[in-house]
Amino acid sequence: MHYIGLVLGLALLAASMAAIAGCREDTVDVVPPLESDASSLSAAEALTNGLQAHRDGRLEEAATYYFQVLAQDYGNQYALFNLGVIEQTNYNRPVAAESFYRLALVSDPDFESALFNLAVLRRDQGDSQEAMDLFRHLITVNPDHARAYLNLGLVLRVTGQPQEGDAAIEKALELDPNLRVPIPVESSSDATP
Repeated sequence: MHYIGLVLGLALLAASMAAIAGCREDTVDVVPPLESDASSLSAAEALTNGLQAHRDGRLEEAATYYFQVLAQDYGNQYALFNLGVIEQTNYNRPVAAESFYRLALVSDPDFESALFNLAVLRRDQGDSQEAMDLFRHLITVNPDHARAYLNLGLVLRVTGQPQEGDAAIEKALELDPNLRVPIPVESSSDATP
């Protein structure tokens, strides 16, 4: 069963890489070349360099390092996750981001960061049910994840489950009193004179 997941994951990775290359206007130089000695880096060194480039805002360079990690360790959840972050937050390509997050979860179904980001992405795409399922899974993995409770509560409210939503939000605030909860906007028919 694990083998099938890896095969499917590799197929999804190949499709994601092709989609990303097809989405870019500058497909000739999808990723900048690395220095000649960079190809001899271990996966750990490439990941470290990718994280540093990512922190410094050198996203194309970071992506190059992450793909180098994947060339050596095709299931590396950290490289896959960070490629998803780049696609989601910097290029606004939710389909590519979703693919990378799902691949990271093939490697580790309980990877908290990928679960959270995928849940937020699915919520933003209008799939409330999958978002709730992912937030709930994250809460089983980490019962102290306040932002998962908060986001679950907000989705529950939107889907017509205000009591359950309020309970989840209360739990979030119990775990982290500094969380900021968006105030729901009342419709004019709900307002009292």
